[in-house]
Amino acid sequence: MNMVKEVQASTTAEYIANLTDDRRQILQAIDKLIKETAPGLTSKFAYNMPGYGAFTYENNKKEQVSWPVIAVASQKNYVSIYVCSVEDGEYIAEKYKDSLGKVSVGKSCIRFKKLEDLNLQTLKKVIALAEKYPGMEYANDKNKKQD
Repeated sequence: MNMVKEVQASTTAEYIANLTDDRRQILQAIDKLIKETAPGLTSKFAYNMPGYGAFTYENNKKEQVSWPVIAVASQKNYVSIYVCSVEDGEYIAEKYKDSLGKVSVGKSCIRFKKLEDLNLQTLKKVIALAEKYPGMEYANDKNKKQD
């Protein structure tokens, strides 16, 4: 599950500091929102992006890896928020995609260009649910939620 490119950072603070001003403001706001909404999800830098919380995941090589429940990445054309969480067999990001705002949603990924495009009230709900239901299950895969 390598979703983002290599970066010249080893901490969330370095990652955010290396961004352009507009992206830095977005990532700082999202970082603050996640920490306030889901204080039980410990912040750590993993897989070249800021991550929050962790669950055990069995990858396609049958290795047990610790994966963030929520992760954030600045991509070339947008910001991604990865919400690795399932409630009642449905990806939480997909479940709320119609009320997240002017975003693109695919399974566990919410993509947007500007913070104003995102419905922050719905995002808070998604984050709170991710804290409550950490981990992913795959309908078409043998991987199962471990925690």
